[in-house]
Amino acid sequence: MYSFRNDYSEGAHPAVLKLLQETNFVQSVGYGEDEYCLKAKELIRAECKRAEADIYFISGGTQTNMLAISAALRPHEAAIAAQSGHICVHEAGAIEATGHKIIMTATTDGKLTPELIKPLLKVHSDHHMVKPRLVYISNSTEVGTVYSGEELARLYDFCQEHGLLLYLDGARLGVALTAPGNQLTLSQVAAHTDCFSIGGTKNGALLGEALVICKKALREGYVYQVKQRGALLAKGRMLGLQFLALFTNGLYYANARHANEQALRLKEGIIKRGYHLLADSPTNQQFVIVPRRLGERLIERYQCELWQDREDELTIRFVTSWATPADAVDELLADL
Repeated sequence: MYSFRNDYSEGAHPAVLKLLQETNFVQSVGYGEDEYCLKAKELIRAECKRAEADIYFISGGTQTNMLAISAALRPHEAAIAAQSGHICVHEAGAIEATGHKIIMTATTDGKLTPELIKPLLKVHSDHHMVKPRLVYISNSTEVGTVYSGEELARLYDFCQEHGLLLYLDGARLGVALTAPGNQLTLSQVAAHTDCFSIGGTKNGALLGEALVICKKALREGYVYQVKQRGALLAKGRMLGLQFLALFTNGLYYANARHANEQALRLKEGIIKRGYHLLADSPTNQQFVIVPRRLGERLIERYQCELWQDREDELTIRFVTSWATPADAVDELLADL
């Protein structure tokens, strides 16, 4: 039973494991101050074209989001997010547990725009309500859609105008940047956000995210927040080494590009067979809408996620990864 459930079913890319093994007996200092973490940070700064950015390697996505958002907000301040956003749906109230409300809004494609945020700012207009302070977005979104460079720049300008911080959850940033037709680069992400993450867990690492802090006011004393939240690992090298591998010779982009290529083969095959998709996703998440009986048979044969359950039809999410073989996609399409 092949798994299309997520993009972290496999362990890690061989290049990541190779570097971990090669350096296994090399002694180093702890807490992310080792030579591997420092080198990985320099590679990421160069890719972002932000020499002054602070970078922290965090073990997982939920912890990264919780740390980034809670450290940026004062007790009375809140985050704005799409109703489908990861912090709203899949993080067990991690943000709320830090004392911060999430102000949610419905979207048709998982993306936030100034037009969706403006009404929320009007409602939260005085000190009797929480104060909107941070806008949370993800790229790619929970339904696989991506922000264009123009969309991100416009959103960032709006946030700047209204005194809002913009945080981008990049758990799947690799597939967003390598999506067909995408013109957005990592340096543009850095230029149009105050803080963002680069996902390793879902793009060939064993685990780990890189949290990139661009805004100067947020960088001061951030290491204390990382330590207090239990995110400063003694063996920080284990995370730094993986990002060193991913950002050497373009592996980060190659992994994401492969995941997208297999997903788009799947998407084309689904459309060719007359079925509809929940969203026009150019990335590695594809959501197919099928009659209930067919959906039940697919779930019996493959590991995948039931996304929506309606009376006569099911929406099923299929996710490809850096390791998805072409013949697995072929077999799924043949069965479909």
